[in-house]
Amino acid sequence: MSTETQSLALLNTAAFLLCVSFCAYVLSILVFHLKSRRSRGGSPDGFDWHIIVPCRNEASVVGGTVRRLLSDFPQATVWCVDDASDDGTLAELAAFADQPRVHVIERQLPDARQGKGAALNAAWRRIEQWLPANADRTRVIVGVLDADSRLDPQGPVALSGRQYFGGEEVGAVQVEVRMLQCAPRRYAPTTEVSGWGRLLIRLQDMEFRAPIAAMQSLRRRTGSVAMGGNGQFTRLSLLNEIADEHGTPWHGALLEDFELGLHILLAGGRTEYCSESWVAQEALTRIGPLVRQRTRWAQGSMQCGRYLGRVLRSPRIRNSATLEIAHFLAAPWTQLLGTPVYLACLVVMSYYIDNTTGGLQGWWSSGGWGVPPLVLVFGVGPFALWGIVYRSRCEPQLSVTRALLLGVCHWLYSYAQSLAVWLAFARMVTARTDWQKTARAADPPTPPAPVRAVGRVAVPAQPRRVQPPRRSGRADGPRSIRPPRHLTHLSHLTTTPTTTDRPTIAHVRK
Repeated sequence: MSTETQSLALLNTAAFLLCVSFCAYVLSILVFHLKSRRSRGGSPDGFDWHIIVPCRNEASVVGGTVRRLLSDFPQATVWCVDDASDDGTLAELAAFADQPRVHVIERQLPDARQGKGAALNAAWRRIEQWLPANADRTRVIVGVLDADSRLDPQGPVALSGRQYFGGEEVGAVQVEVRMLQCAPRRYAPTTEVSGWGRLLIRLQDMEFRAPIAAMQSLRRRTGSVAMGGNGQFTRLSLLNEIADEHGTPWHGALLEDFELGLHILLAGGRTEYCSESWVAQEALTRIGPLVRQRTRWAQGSMQCGRYLGRVLRSPRIRNSATLEIAHFLAAPWTQLLGTPVYLACLVVMSYYIDNTTGGLQGWWSSGGWGVPPLVLVFGVGPFALWGIVYRSRCEPQLSVTRALLLGVCHWLYSYAQSLAVWLAFARMVTARTDWQKTARAADPPTPPAPVRAVGRVAVPAQPRRVQPPRRSGRADGPRSIRPPRHLTHLSHLTTTPTTTDRPTIAHVRK
């Protein structure tokens, strides 16, 4: 066999294996997704709900988000972490100075702007400090919500069901993510968007509610549900357990949400995916910011590859979960491999077309006609089918024709992810881990001077470092602060009554 023939055989084998493995994965997640069933909810009154809203230049959206949380979740305490904003975010938060359920944690440079994980850790410390020492931290649920988001008002009811926090073995739950512009009208923004922007919005909504939701359905079976950056909920006791071992719950990866999920699984916790509830976030309407967002995700996934060895050795993670996690961590590297393989196939095909007698027509009649069906089955098909799944499970008002067109557009849309993987690889090679927040369309062109919000009760500007609590349940922080009034009926949260009211807005400089 000649060298040329061997090279072609090797190239064809590599392309075939990549295509078959991808199609097999798509088929497996589709089957489990279509078999998934909805579960009943439970009573949220048995839990203490805390929602962290990290804010960095969110003046255009954070006010509406906090107002919605206060109206929709009377049982929740909201913790807004201002990460050295310079656009008037603090001025927006000052409007909630008379709200006893809102706390603002102010972070200042040079400690601020160290990533979302650092901001979440600051909120975790303040929550732990604020809670009474004898609070049952297994019943304290900490959620993370983006500043541009809307959370399903029935979310706590769904999350309290037996399949989720109603079951003692579940440590963290991720709710379904959808795009705010596709949410019910009372949540959707009224900003005018171009036709191209509307298509991108719909494609992002379909991506999260169809293929990503299907991946999570498979992970429910394997025991490897991944946490997302928006709409994740975790027991405080489990966050404390991770902090006992690593110092803080969240760490330095750009994909800090997936990293947290790995730590939960390594700690022996169980993660779940809740499709009965949702969180809606603002979709990107331009391709540039979308590619930058996916580049960050891809680089974060590459960074999390350092955990693969621990996952493989962990006796707490079952084999099926290990395989799924390994597949996810290998995905960006497989895409890097697939790009030159598919481009090489295209070059070889072009070479044969050019050198076949009769050109394109001769190549077509001599067997080239079999290539388009292969492209449709192995290339377009695995992406296009999600248009039909999206219509049948999420948006039945879409016509079949439009659903199919969305599926084909999803195939083209996937190439943005391929570009993002290469950009992420370039950042890894050059050791770049910095990240600039994507500006919103509604953001003002010239940010106003920052205004410091003032609360009724002051706290020290430089509080002492709060050490992670141990399994004994002891927590550092003030002892005279009583639990929320709406939770005083819970024996596991009550403490000795005092005359001290908790702060309306607590400022902490980090």
